[in-house]
Amino acid sequence: MQPIPVYVFTGFLDSGKTKFIQETLEDPRFNAGERTLLLICEEGDEEYDLSTYPYQNVYFEVIDQSTVTPEELLSLQKKHKAERVVAELNGMQLVSTFYTKLPENWQVAQEVMFADSTTFISYNANMRNLMMDKLMGAQMVVFNRLAPGADVMPYHKIVRAASRGVDILYDYTDGSTEFDEIEDPLPFNINAPVIEIEDRDYALWYRDASEEPEKYHGKTVRFKAQVAKLRRFKEGMFAPGRFVMTCCEDDIAFCGVPCKFPDADKLEPRRWIWVEATVSAEVHTLFGDTMGPVLSAISITPAEPAVPDVATFM
Repeated sequence: MQPIPVYVFTGFLDSGKTKFIQETLEDPRFNAGERTLLLICEEGDEEYDLSTYPYQNVYFEVIDQSTVTPEELLSLQKKHKAERVVAELNGMQLVSTFYTKLPENWQVAQEVMFADSTTFISYNANMRNLMMDKLMGAQMVVFNRLAPGADVMPYHKIVRAASRGVDILYDYTDGSTEFDEIEDPLPFNINAPVIEIEDRDYALWYRDASEEPEKYHGKTVRFKAQVAKLRRFKEGMFAPGRFVMTCCEDDIAFCGVPCKFPDADKLEPRRWIWVEATVSAEVHTLFGDTMGPVLSAISITPAEPAVPDVATFM
C-alpha cells in the first residue's frame, strides 16, 4: 500500500492547535489539492471553517483517541480516499499510545506541539508525564501568548530536558515570532584528555553520546555506573549504565552502553563501578542496529553508589 503521511499536532486544550491547523489548511502551499483526512480527537472553542480553504477536499472525522483501532482509521482513509492525514490529538492522552494504533502504511511526517505560555509551567509541574510524552516526540514546540520581552529560559530548560534536537518557536502577543537560539554548553569538557562525567550528568552524557556518537569517537570517558550483563554477545562484553528517569517514576529505565572488557563474565550484576574507556561509534543491536557509542574498557574499578542513584536530565 502507498505510504500515507501523517501530520500530528499535540498540546493541551486551548493551546492554539486548531487555529494553527485552520491557517495551515488555508495556505495553498500546504493545501495544494491533496485529499486530506482531518482527525479531531479534541473539540475546543475554535471551530474549523472549510469554506476558507483553497480546495474543498478536507474531510473532518471526530474520533475517540482512546478507543480507535487501526482498522477504523484505515476505513476512514478509504472512505474519503485520503492521500494524507492531519491529526489534532487530545492533550490529556498519550501521543505514544496513539502511534501504536496507526495502520501499517501510515507514517508520521511531522509532530508539532503547541503550548500556552501562561499555563505551561504549571501543567509541566502537575502533569509532567503527559507533558514529556509530547515534548519527546515533537520536531517543533510553539510557545504562544508570550508577552514581548518575556524571559523564555524556563520554557527552554524544560524542553531541552526532554530533547536537544527539537526546534522551539516563541510566538509573542504583538504578532512577532522568534526561534530559540540559546546555546546549551555541556556540563563536561568534551575536549579533555579524559572526559569526566559527574554523577549528576550521566543522563545528559548518555543522551548526547547516543544522539551524536561520532562526536565521541576516539575519545576517553570516565563515569560511575552499575554492571549489567548483555543477553546477546555476552563474551567479553557487558553494559555499564545507570537507571534514568525522564519525567516520573513510571518511566525509569536502565540506560547502558555496550562495553568490551575481557573479564566481563567476572563482574557482579548491579555492582557499582568506575568505568574508564575509549569510545567508538559503531553499529550494535543494543541501539536497534543503528550507530551508537561502544566502549573499550581501559580500567574497571569498584565504586560507591552514585548520588543520586537514579539519573535525571534536570
